[in-house]
Amino acid sequence: MSRSAHPAGPRHADVLPEGHYFAPPADLNALDPKVWARTVTRTDTGAVSVGGLDVGALAEEFGTPAYVLDESDFRARCRAWHQAFGGEADVFYAGKAFLSRAVVRWLHEEGLNLDVCSAGELATALAAGMPAERIALHGNNKSTEEIQRAVEAGVGRIVLDSFQEIVRVAHIAERLGKRQRVQIRVTVGVEAHTHEFIATAHEDQKFGIALAGGQAAEAVRRALKLDGLELIGIHSHIGSQIFDMAGFEVSARRVVQLLADIRDEHGVELPEIDLGGGLGIAYTSDDDPREPHEIAASLTSIVTRECQAAGLAVPRISVEPGRAIVGPTAFTLYEVGTVKVLEGLRTYVSVDGGMSDNIRTALYDAEYSVSLVSRASDAEPMLVRVVGKHCESGDIVVRDAFLPADVAPGDLIAVPATGAYCRSMASNYNHALRPPVVAVNDGAARVIVRRETEEDLMRLDVG
Repeated sequence: MSRSAHPAGPRHADVLPEGHYFAPPADLNALDPKVWARTVTRTDTGAVSVGGLDVGALAEEFGTPAYVLDESDFRARCRAWHQAFGGEADVFYAGKAFLSRAVVRWLHEEGLNLDVCSAGELATALAAGMPAERIALHGNNKSTEEIQRAVEAGVGRIVLDSFQEIVRVAHIAERLGKRQRVQIRVTVGVEAHTHEFIATAHEDQKFGIALAGGQAAEAVRRALKLDGLELIGIHSHIGSQIFDMAGFEVSARRVVQLLADIRDEHGVELPEIDLGGGLGIAYTSDDDPREPHEIAASLTSIVTRECQAAGLAVPRISVEPGRAIVGPTAFTLYEVGTVKVLEGLRTYVSVDGGMSDNIRTALYDAEYSVSLVSRASDAEPMLVRVVGKHCESGDIVVRDAFLPADVAPGDLIAVPATGAYCRSMASNYNHALRPPVVAVNDGAARVIVRRETEEDLMRLDVG
């Protein structure tokens, strides 16, 4: 083992990596619209409001930490994706980013479809009234029970992820007297420029069936022979938090070539192609995400060009934005508990949440912004690390950021762009109670996912 290595990860003494210092923003009170939900503003009093409601009032009514979600922003982003493709594509919201019954209803009302990955997500979708034919079921290891529930409900598609699953879904569909619409998920060998743990199209990972070695072609052969399956298309997903469209171009080219090979071998032109999701959002001012209409134009152009070159009819495109819709619409509101100054290094600002409500910084080295939101401040900028209250040195919410030097216990700070994967991946570590999700819209606020209570914890602990 290397002298600098440790079984738990990098040495804890490696506090200040090369290039650590960076310039503070020109105005610590400014709120970058790329990062914050659309109705977030700083009022004349200096406090921040969202949907016309002061964050201080929200904290008083709902407590902290809390996820605060801008409903009008969420709906606007749904409409933007729907309109970007002009009805020429199917937009499936990736429910794993964040799902609740209220969100399902918003999706339904705004004309989007829904992608689910578990029995729980499927149950939530159906309970909230999403038509089953507008639901897709994903997952690399769907249980027999999950598949049966999906087929019985009549979901519009199941994305097949392995040779075993091809047979499993076909058998269940035949036993139920149904013919299930399916797509085959292929791994196309594209390295998305993203974190290793969220890159999903290289061959050495758990998702999909590889194009390499003819495995995807063999999966198609098997699916076409089974009476319980109606193969409608090919699915590809290259990763998450992606800004560069080049990976999608390579992926589309390889998937279209597979469609051409299927036509040549089987005399069948599959009618659909799903290019997945993974489009990035702005977590900091340095991020530069693309708008839905740009993405739609680019993907449509790529697929059309490749199909024309292969002599194929252009299939119907599907996309699966999740983070790109819900991520920017929410922020996490915290109360500062302690401020610990380490001379010559930085200041640690501890909040009343942490890795139990946002594991992404610890898991992915994710970067976030943070702002003082209960008041404005003219104090000098201070380099801080925003940390949680859990028993882990890796319990970091924002690794490096600037806050006013007069930040103090009792202040409210907020971390924007936490709508995706924060509540979904939240835990009860240290028996923390998972925060509520509070939806705000046009001067009104309501809880759409309530805060957990100690009674909730005890109810599961059967003793």
